[in-house]
Amino acid sequence: MQDLVNKKNILIINGHPNKESFNYALAKAYKDAAIQSGALVTVLNIADLNFNPNLQYGYTSRIELEPDLLYSLEKINQADHLVWVHPVWWGGFPAIMKGFIDRLFLPGLAYKYKDNSLWWDKLLTGKTARIITTIDQPAWYYRWIYGNPSINQLKKSTLEFCGIKPVKVTAIGIIKTSDPTKRAAWLNKVSKLGQKQI
Repeated sequence: MQDLVNKKNILIINGHPNKESFNYALAKAYKDAAIQSGALVTVLNIADLNFNPNLQYGYTSRIELEPDLLYSLEKINQADHLVWVHPVWWGGFPAIMKGFIDRLFLPGLAYKYKDNSLWWDKLLTGKTARIITTIDQPAWYYRWIYGNPSINQLKKSTLEFCGIKPVKVTAIGIIKTSDPTKRAAWLNKVSKLGQKQI
């Protein structure tokens, strides 16, 4: 029982809608290595969840969370470390992943604004995160030419905003021109992250 208590609780959130994608192989590589190193690992494939990704009323009216979102919230709250795996599409992430964040990272659940103030309480403190993102251009080009828009959105405007830190990033690319040897090297790189539980 003591060993179970001391195990790191890791939640892998896969934002790619296609189960045949390389993102699923990356998530599995991390998961398998983390389990072998003694972590407790749960995987959330957003594409498998049944929920409306549209925040229909913005923040003016709360939509009741579907069972799959309640389950996801429970797993996020239980986790010590969140691993987000997703592709970069048009400088952002897939619509289903954006909808997952819109519906779940809500006032009162992930953060709470202070009364009569621009400041807020961060409700997800005490957790760390890793972003593993695939891109179809060199990571340096995405950073210096485009300014890392998807990374900034997830890392700074979402996770750190809610108190999760540090948030580390692993950018993998160029995917579309990669060969099996290159992909094997990337899987090995991610496996080592899982082994270290970081």
